[in-house]
Formats: sequence, structure tokens, C-alpha cells
Amino acid sequence: MTEKIIKNGKLVTESDIFEADILIRDEKIAAIGNNLNTANAEVIDAAGMLILPGGVDAHVHLNLPMPNTVSSDDHYTGTKAAAFGGTTTVIDFANHDLPSLVDSFNVWQEDALPNVAVDYGLHQNFSKFSPETLQEIRKLPDLGVTSIKMFTAYNGRMRLEDGEIFQAMRVAKEEGILSLIHAENGDLIDLLIDEAASAGNLSPIWHARTRPAWGAIESVLRVSALAQAAGNAPLYIVHMNVSGEADQLSYARENGIPIFGETCPQYLLFSEKELERPDGEKWICSPPMRTEEDNEGLWAALEDGLIDVVATDHCPFLYDGSKPIQYEGKPYQQPGKELGKGDFRKVPNGLPGIGDRLPVLWTTGVVSERITANRFVQLCCANPARIFGLYPQKGALLPGSDADIAIWDPNKVVHYGVETAKHRTDYNLYEGMELLGYPVKVFLRGKLIVDGENWHGTRGGGRFLKRARFEI
Repeated sequence: MTEKIIKNGKLVTESDIFEADILIRDEKIAAIGNNLNTANAEVIDAAGMLILPGGVDAHVHLNLPMPNTVSSDDHYTGTKAAAFGGTTTVIDFANHDLPSLVDSFNVWQEDALPNVAVDYGLHQNFSKFSPETLQEIRKLPDLGVTSIKMFTAYNGRMRLEDGEIFQAMRVAKEEGILSLIHAENGDLIDLLIDEAASAGNLSPIWHARTRPAWGAIESVLRVSALAQAAGNAPLYIVHMNVSGEADQLSYARENGIPIFGETCPQYLLFSEKELERPDGEKWICSPPMRTEEDNEGLWAALEDGLIDVVATDHCPFLYDGSKPIQYEGKPYQQPGKELGKGDFRKVPNGLPGIGDRLPVLWTTGVVSERITANRFVQLCCANPARIFGLYPQKGALLPGSDADIAIWDPNKVVHYGVETAKHRTDYNLYEGMELLGYPVKVFLRGKLIVDGENWHGTRGGGRFLKRARFEI
């Protein structure tokens, strides 16, 4: 048995801020109180520091294959970057690459499990509809998977028809599974991309202009209607990028639909103007950034409790994959966004963010007084853990919870960028931003894995989390 006591810190939970000690016994929080002492405990002095639950990022893509390349962070490099940013739990997506859902899950697990450096769960993509795969949804909870993701875009690849989504929602509700939706209008997107290409409009800004915002708003309303018809099946809208989507959340809730919303830092802090920069390819992701008015609308939805979760949709690619970068002292090279230089259709869609989320949102949200520290913990730790069947094991500072803890220095000034972040990438969205407040020690199940700039975690040191069924 090993024991640690974190002393003299100020705990930040989703509801309170208070001074207390934390006793860690092996992998769990054993006690929280004043003047805790045991004979053989290692004492960690956190005077002047805040103590936060380890972050829970409910939306990441690691080692994701794309046409002619693969995302630059694999299950090790991405989860290491997460840890340096204070995140100790991630939920990845298992592609529906094989006809069988279960086989697809097993193949993804074979790659992920030996490599993850923090704890992780899986959502299962559901993109190949058949009577057999529909019934396979019922097998997922036994595997520890209690969420499926479906798409209203990517025609001919991942999109399901409305009637298929409806049937999947109905089965998912029966089995205590939450339905996740990527909400865009695939028909509009395909038509507008063809028209843009015919007119020679292939610069990065046309990525946004061919994915209309109202298509996303309409899609949220449409899948809400499907959920209601499926007996008020629970629904979660991923990476909301348009303020009008938040309006649809409110409308659906007023009509009794158990619906949750997620946004990401990029949709709070950037607009489609970034796509007009000379390096606009860096900013291509799906769905795209929108307007400054949408930024403000999404912030408002965070402030008033309408949006439930801030995740990242982390899916990075090198900006210039023609040149190797150094990672852990070794060269790394993979085709990247240069694949689409001159043609936005060929740019790999996705951005780095898994390590940026907590420090960037702390400065832009808490320090800027847009959200409270308690709301920060709710959005980034407690809510995602609760919604996805991990609370209070994860996302909480409570006796019996896993000792996933970030010791946070609220006075630490960090000049942020690619050299600070630990992603396996050659750029950072927040290059040059001055951050106030940063994690200085991070514990995973009681083990110190990040100590300042020092990495003590290990490849394969994370565990797969079997998640509880969704309960309304």
C-alpha cells in the first residue's frame, strides 16, 4: 500500500472551492479533510495551488486513418499531450471499418490498449447500417461501450439515412446507450462543394462556405425530431459550432427530449476568417469555425448552462508533412495538410487541441470571468464523466474516486505555442498566446505522471474504462 497526502491546496469542484488536504491510498482518494496525517505518507505541499479533478475529454480522435495519411497523434503521443494539459481521461472513437460492430471495436482496442498513457473509453461509430449491425448495438454495453456516433453528413461514406438513425436511436434507448450525432446537411455540402470546384473556388475559405451553418442548425432540429419519435431517445450533439444549434438544444429540452450539447475551444475563439490567412489550411476542420457572432453565442450558452461539455475533437495533422519533426528525440514524418495545398477538398480535416483545452479555457474563460472555476470543472471534468457513465470514478474529487488530480498554479504565466504543447505536430492554434494558470503536477490514479516539464507516464500505462449504461 502506498499513501500520498496533498496538503495546503485549495480544492475546486463543480460546486465549491475550499481548503483541504487529500489523502491518496494506492489509486483512490481515501479522504478529504483538514490536517490529514498518516505515518508513512509522501507529503506533497500544494500551498498557493488549486487542486482540480483530472480533465475528461469526451471527444478525441487518435491514430485516425484519413485519405493518404493518418492523424499525427497516436494513442501514446495524444494521451501524453493530454496529460501535460491536465487531462487524465479521454474517450476515443472506434471506426466502423469492418461489417461487424464488435469486430470493429476489437480491432481498435488491439491498437489502442498497448499504447494509451492515460485512462480511456470508446464511442463506437455506427456507419454501416444493416439488420445485423442494428442488432449488434445491443452487444456494446457488455464491451463497456455505451455510446454510438452517427453522421448526417459524409454522404456515401459514413452518413446514415434518417430512417436508419431513427431505428438505431430506438435500439440504443432500449439498451441504455447514448446516441451521438455529427449534425450537418450532407446533401447541401456535396452540392455546394461541386459548385465551388466547378467555379475554381478551392482556397481554404471555401471549406466553410460549402458547409452552411443553417445546415447544422437544421440537422440538430431534424435529429431531435427523430429522437422524440424514438420515444425521447437520449441524444448528444458533438462539436457544436453555430449559436443557432444552442437554440435548438433549448427547444428540444422544452419539449422533453433528453439532449446534451458539446462545443470545443476552437469554436469559441476563432472564426472562418482564419481560413483566409496564408496558412489557412491549418484551420480546416469539420465542422468549420463560423462567425464572431457564433463565438459569442456559444460562450453565452456555456455561461447560462445550455451547453454541457467542452471537448476538443482532437485530430491533428502536420501542416508541412514534407519535412520531419522531432518527437522524443526521433524524427517523425507523415503526409499532412500540404496534401490539399490549392484544393481545400484534399486537406485532411482536423486540428490539435487535446493538451490545449484546459489551460486555454482557464485563461479565456475563468481568468476573463466568462465562466467560474466551478463551471470550468463542470464543463471539462464532471459533466463529461457523468454523461458518459464514468462519474464519480472520474471527474470528481471525492472519497472513492480515482486519484486523477491536476495541481494547478493559478499564477503561472506561460507563453504558449507549439514548443510548449506536447502534441506530435508542427504548429499550434494558440501560438503566442499568454496564458495565466497552468497544471504543474498531474496524477493518474495516484501516480505522478507529469511534474512540470518532466514526463513520468508510460506507454500502456492507461486503462480501458468500461462505462455504465446511460440513465436519464
